[in-house]
Amino acid sequence: MHIHILGICGTFMGGLAALAREAGHKVTGCDANVYPPMSDQLQALGIDLIEGYSPDQLRLQPDCFVIGNVVTRGNPLIEAILDANLDYVSGPQWLADHVLRHRHVLAVAGTHGKTTTTSMLAWILTYAERNPGFLIGGVAQDFGVSARLGSVVDGHPFVIEADEYDTAFFDKRSKFVHYKPRTLVLNNLEYDHADIFPDVAAIRRQFHHVVRIVPAGGRVIYNGADAEIAEALAMGCWSGREPFGVEQGWHLTADGRVDFGGERFGLLQLDMPGEHNRLNALAAIAAARHLGVSPTDSIAALARFKGVKRRMELRGEAGGVKVYDDFAHHPTAIAATIMALRRAAGPDERILAVFEPRSNTMKLGAMRARLPASFDGAARVYSYSGGVNWDVAEALAPIAERAADFRDLDALVCALAVEARPGDHILIMSNGGFGGIHAKLLQQLTDPRKVVV
Repeated sequence: MHIHILGICGTFMGGLAALAREAGHKVTGCDANVYPPMSDQLQALGIDLIEGYSPDQLRLQPDCFVIGNVVTRGNPLIEAILDANLDYVSGPQWLADHVLRHRHVLAVAGTHGKTTTTSMLAWILTYAERNPGFLIGGVAQDFGVSARLGSVVDGHPFVIEADEYDTAFFDKRSKFVHYKPRTLVLNNLEYDHADIFPDVAAIRRQFHHVVRIVPAGGRVIYNGADAEIAEALAMGCWSGREPFGVEQGWHLTADGRVDFGGERFGLLQLDMPGEHNRLNALAAIAAARHLGVSPTDSIAALARFKGVKRRMELRGEAGGVKVYDDFAHHPTAIAATIMALRRAAGPDERILAVFEPRSNTMKLGAMRARLPASFDGAARVYSYSGGVNWDVAEALAPIAERAADFRDLDALVCALAVEARPGDHILIMSNGGFGGIHAKLLQQLTDPRKVVV
């Protein structure tokens, strides 16, 4: 089959392309901006990429067009496909029909922690020699890729990051309802994606929809301390359930051992700081157990887990200053990431937090009232507001003595380099590339001739 993917350079669609290519399909694709690292990964797989959405691409005559959710009506290629009455399908639906069918799908959902938990679970199953397939919204250090087909034998595991974002312009359901999970992890639930959901109740309804399709012999692994998850499950659940993060479910004892039902399985050792990562690990251990992997083996696997790119990833050190990259873009995630680094850093070491409000929710300003408190653990806060239309400096007014807002990236880099001193940790948070700020900053820190702005 020849598929042509619209929006191929997104993390999900790029992973889908890699899976389709590994399965033997001919794959081509296009995007508004064909950019690395996904473009490099896809070209290395022999996938031809086209810049833009010209209607001329109909000449490729694929068997089917696979449409990413970044593509909207009015797009010239979409309009040409519709006018010509050609076959098209969403990415999640194509994945469900051609990759996930007959597999044991383990889906990881939640507002936060999906990528890390999915990576942990895929690594545990790999360590246990289950040869899982996976599709992750990031790159786990242990794999070096975001997607792998794994064993295609019926019933063999496939681990997928299950996003609640909408499927396509013609299918406004959340992506995860297409995956038909047998094992479902619900990490947490709070308001996000303000561009498509009016309130948290609308998201809760989507979570209920995915819970409804887990079979009776399946299992829902859920955060027992999350009130919104509890409400979603109260709307109906017909499967086995196991909570984590609470004493009546999977939890850690005072000495850091994994406990479930009074049985202790071993000391959890992670090379990733933060309470949120310990919860992610418990969820992964519980989900792997549903597939028959012993918690003891899962704990051994996690002791060797190298982490995920862009999750407090140390990008370099210069002049005694460490520079980190993190994907945090929601106030809850920002606060958790800063707190995790605060606990890992020395008592006299400062955290300089750098934030780009780039997500659709942040661009709309939906979370701005929560921003000041999310930076409580940072000595200094730097924001880059070049891509938003609301006043970030005004939103940060409650912490104005610690905060500074910039609309020029080079000026921000210079200000950071001037402020930083040996022992500092600069934590850069964005769900985008942030204009290559990490390399620019490390270069500026390396150069002793700092320019004062």
